[in-house]
Amino acid sequence: MLLNEIEYADAQPIESYGADFFRIAGEKVSAPAIVHAEGAYHWAGLDDAEAILALKDRVDFILLGTGDQLMHAPAALRATLEAAGIGVEVMKTDSACRTYNVLVSEGRRVAAVLLPMAG
Repeated sequence: MLLNEIEYADAQPIESYGADFFRIAGEKVSAPAIVHAEGAYHWAGLDDAEAILALKDRVDFILLGTGDQLMHAPAALRATLEAAGIGVEVMKTDSACRTYNVLVSEGRRVAAVLLPMAG
């Protein structure tokens, strides 16, 4: 079997996470967090649509990681993002982290918007 190492080019891979942090490209970022090809930073949470809207011209969609439990995106947040042309895919945070890494390794224009996992 031939295994290939994943290359991220200019993207920021998610390396690990804990109850109150994400390790992204070797740097620890407090949870919740936003991660995209150009950087990663703390996010104020589901009431902070503005931080996601700031990515409008850099991403085609976001992966919304909802923590340990899958839940719906708040209707107002989803409506605001979709009105701005940003698609929303909702999944548990661990799945969002894995999916984000695969997509950015393919050069996709995506961001991960992540709520923390339980400790």
